[in-house]
Amino acid sequence: CLHTLRGHQNSVHSAAFSPDSKRVITASQDKDAKIWCSSSGECLHSLCGHADVVRSAAFSPEGRLALTASDDQTGRVWCTETGECLSTLAGHQDALRSAAFLSH
Repeated sequence: CLHTLRGHQNSVHSAAFSPDSKRVITASQDKDAKIWCSSSGECLHSLCGHADVVRSAAFSPEGRLALTASDDQTGRVWCTETGECLSTLAGHQDALRSAAFLSH
């Protein structure tokens, strides 16, 4: 074990490496996602704003964006450099269970 990523207040539902393996994104029962430095284990950004459990999170193929999927019936697109929410994808009638980007 290289690092234990501590900082979520509840269980983690998913974790994924960035395309360059320099970062890890986690999705949690605590309604947040977090971006971590994979070499140091430091939390780089807390992605806050969902109103319910975050089930899944993914990096875009180039690693500049992240997508989160939540039980609050929304997906959110985030800037991985700043942690800023760029867009909220609303209109679903039920919880979102998975986040993914299409690769080129």
